[in-house]
Amino acid sequence: MDREVTAPISREAAAELNAGDMVYISGTIYTARDAAHKRMDEALIAGETLPLDVKGNIIYYMGPSPAREGRPIGSAGPTTASRMDKYAPRLLDMGLGGMVGKGKRSQEVIDAIVRNGSVYFAAIGGAGALLSKAIVASEVIAYDDLGTEAIRKLTVERFPAIVVIDSKGNNLYETAVKEYNKEE
Repeated sequence: MDREVTAPISREAAAELNAGDMVYISGTIYTARDAAHKRMDEALIAGETLPLDVKGNIIYYMGPSPAREGRPIGSAGPTTASRMDKYAPRLLDMGLGGMVGKGKRSQEVIDAIVRNGSVYFAAIGGAGALLSKAIVASEVIAYDDLGTEAIRKLTVERFPAIVVIDSKGNNLYETAVKEYNKEE
């Protein structure tokens, strides 16, 4: 089912999504990859505040290419999400509403998604140029020294993604394989 999602996302809105739903996200999302997650984790360990309030927000695991003239951002394809798995449960427990990436997640992340009523979306890998067309504004808000891995605030309009793990723990990667095997 196609759904419109507004970011930041509420727990109630996340609860309405089901694994396999095609969604179009509009609103404000943030980017963060490995280096930014490591730095945020170090800040939390040191008792410092994060450069963004994660509550209800969606983090897109992405580091863009340079923007072409007249565009707010370059190619903006997803990064493999499992690289953030050691950091994600803590952020989810702090209220992170959702994540966008590609690939499977660890059981610890799935448990944290369910525990916190969050959601994991997948964006199509290899389609970064197309995905960038849904990004209407981009602004570095933290860790500028990390270059493409800096944290960015993005304004998106109908950013396409698929619900992979819903707030109830249903996992499209598992159900799709079972469904495929039944058809064989």
